[in-house]
This record gives sequence, structure tokens and C-alpha cells, in this order.
Amino acid sequence: MRSHLLNALTAEHYRRSVTEGVERVAAKLATTERPFTGVTADALAPVIDRIDLDRPLHDTTAVLDELEDVYLRDAVYFHHPRYLAHLNCPVVIPAVVGEAVLSAVNSSLDTWDQSAGGTLIERKLIDWTTARIGLGEAADGVFTSGGTQSNLQALLLAREESKTDSAAKLRIFASEASHFSVQKSAKLLGLGQDAVVCVPVGQDRRMQTVALARELERCVSDGLVPMAVVATAGTTDFGSIDPLPEIAELCEQYGTWMHVDAAYGCGLLTSLQHRDRIAGIERADSVTVDYHKSFFQPVSSSALLVRDAATLRHATYHAEYLNPRRTIAERIPNQVDKSLQTTRRFDALKLWMTLRTMGADGIGQLFDEVCDLAAEGWRLLAADPRFDVVVEPSLSTLVFRYIPAAVTDPAEIDRANLYARKALFASGDAVVAGTKVGARHYLKFTLLNPETTTADIAAVLALIAGHAEQYLGESLDRAS
Repeated sequence: MRSHLLNALTAEHYRRSVTEGVERVAAKLATTERPFTGVTADALAPVIDRIDLDRPLHDTTAVLDELEDVYLRDAVYFHHPRYLAHLNCPVVIPAVVGEAVLSAVNSSLDTWDQSAGGTLIERKLIDWTTARIGLGEAADGVFTSGGTQSNLQALLLAREESKTDSAAKLRIFASEASHFSVQKSAKLLGLGQDAVVCVPVGQDRRMQTVALARELERCVSDGLVPMAVVATAGTTDFGSIDPLPEIAELCEQYGTWMHVDAAYGCGLLTSLQHRDRIAGIERADSVTVDYHKSFFQPVSSSALLVRDAATLRHATYHAEYLNPRRTIAERIPNQVDKSLQTTRRFDALKLWMTLRTMGADGIGQLFDEVCDLAAEGWRLLAADPRFDVVVEPSLSTLVFRYIPAAVTDPAEIDRANLYARKALFASGDAVVAGTKVGARHYLKFTLLNPETTTADIAAVLALIAGHAEQYLGESLDRAS
């Protein structure tokens, strides 16, 4: 079995095996005509259930043949221009090369003696990102597994900086369109169900700062502590960006930690056209960025950035076998001192490879393309009487629903839209997402592929309308 260990003796075996795997994927990417096959869980589960994991195939080619049946054939391919559903981006080739390198070398980014140059590369990228944000000379940060972890750590720091011994008094303010991880983080931090105050949004799906001011004043009047305000720069459902300058003013007035969840909107940090949409982010105390959303990186590649590096001490714990206190005096750079994770992949390498190959402007150009595409899609929807579109996009998300001319029952319209999404997914012709606006069901395009065109959008809208009309016709037949 030692022949499967990656080392000097097996380098050629490694080269052949990885090349074969890459060739399989390349062939799949070149011939995939739809983003999905439409396979159901009921159909695929028995295929996987029949595999006996205690009886290995002992051959990479045989395993790859099997993988075709259990994964590659039916995978959801985000690179396809008619995958329009969630915040999943197609990935750039330099980052995929970086993924191959980091997986093989397998550095762990917790301590210097496990990563060496990897530690310095991550720190350089953190400095690059904080400079792009404008957080100042004292800023710092660390790579994370994703936006949920970044938001959790940001709120942990905010809790520790709140200067109160009564967790029951702490309150977090976030808009009703913010990410669910805010509530989840409050629970994990032991703050209770009432800790998160939901601030209403306007018709533009941005936090209403008048309402935020009112809630902050009420919090103080009730003897509670406004621990943090979470402003969102790119909400999951609408891509809306909260009014960051006004929120920053209120946070300064009340001495409240300002966290900006820019997991989605961080792509604007490289934008050549739309950077001004996140003006005010430089006043944040902490910022979440997901490079694996709008920097076109493979999952995972994310970071938490902070204005004051000293606040990261709240995540520090020294263990003699890992990062003893003496390493501080010895100026040994251990990233575990900043992180909630211990063992951690060298995900920063993917972004490094991307920047060194494409440059920041190259990333920004791609993100600008999808933002501009969303604006074109919005004009298409706004001019089409078959659809109701909720809000003009700030980033690259469109929320809309099919409105039949002859049906007025909102519940029946809901069912038609739900059916259309399900039927479209089953066909594999396109993949779209869904959400609710108020009590009503809507559909959602999340546009993160520069290869998607307005013709693709128009074609998918026609498919949606066709499926909805089919459902309504069958519904009328059943009722008659």
C-alpha cells in the first residue's frame, strides 16, 4: 500500500494519476451541454448504496470510471452559462492550479513550522485586502473557511470588545435581509434568541438607517448594550448593499462595533467601474470577504479582516506543543494565534496564483461584467409584462416571478412559480434559485458567470414561462 503514498518514489505515479483525473474533468467540461442532468436522489442513491467501500478497486482508472457514474455525470456544473442559481461562481484556471499545488504539498497554515512561505503569502494577501478596503496601517486578518465562520469570529471579537460582563444585555443589529449566520453566531456565542434585533429594509432591500437609529436609541434607553451592527454589502437574496456611511456614523455615535458582511460584494474591491458602491466600508471594525464568490476562486477561499490587529487576541490560545508564548518574543509568525481553526488549508495560494497571473484588474473586469449583465437582465425583466421584478440590482442578483395574464390568485401564482423552478431543475436545461418576498414565492438569478449572455437570460425566462403555463393549464384541466 506504500505505493499510494505521495513521495519521491511515487512522483511518476502521482503525475500519471492526477493527469488522468484532470483529463476526465477537462473532457467533461468540454462536452457538458446542460448545467445538470436532472437526476433525482431516488435514482442516484441506489447506485451509490451498491458500492462496497470495504472492497477497493485497486486501480485509479477503474475508480475514475466509477466516479463518472456516481458524480461527474450528474454533478451540477457552475461553469455552464445557464447555471443561474446560488452564489457559486465559475473558477479561474490559475486558482485551480493553486488548488492542485496546495493539495499535494498539504501545508497546514496554523504554525510557521508547518507552512513557512505559506504563512507569509497569506499575510501578504491579508495586507493587500485590508489596503483595498482602506482599514489602515493597524489592520490584520486571517483566512477562514467561509462567510459563516468570518461572521462568527467578527461577532466574537465584538462581544469581547463590548466591555460588559452581562451577555444577556448584548444586542446585535442586522437587517431583515442579512445572512442567517448572524442569528446562528449569536446562538453559538451564547447570547440568546433576543440578541439579534432585526432592522427593516426599504423597497430597495437596504437597511433603513432611520429604523436602525431608533432601535439603537431604544437599546440604550432600556439599559442594554449595542454590541454590533452588521451591515451587509451584498445580501444573499437581493445583492443589496446597506448604506455604509450612514451606518458608520451611527456606530461611531453609539460606540458600537461595525461589521460589514461583504462575502458577496467583496468583488467590488477590484471593480474598475463600481467600487463606489461600497464607499464607507473603510470605516468598519471588521469585514467578511468570500473570494470564492466574487473573486472566482474555488471553495474555500475567504477571510476576516479587522481594523485593529490587537482585537484578534480574543481568538488566541497558547499551547506548548503548538504555539507557546515564547514564540511571540521570538517573532515567529503563527497564524493559529488569529484563527478559530487549528489545522487549516493553504487556501490563500489560490488567490495568490490568480493575482500573480491575472492581476486585480482582471478579476475586477470579470465581476464588472456580471454586474453589467444583471443590469441588462433587469431591463429585460422590467420590460416583460409576464414578470414582476423586485428591485434594480446593486450587484448581480435578480429576484422576480412569473405573473400570468389570466390568473389573479396569489397562491396559484406561487404554485406556478414553484412548479416552474422544479420542472426546470428536473429538465437540467437551467438551474435557478428561489426565495420569498413577504409571503410570496419568487425566483432568483444569481449571475456570476461572465459567459452568460442576455440571450441565455431570455431563453431561461422563456423556459420558466413555458413550465408555469403548462402547470396552470393542467391546473385548469384538473379543476374543470
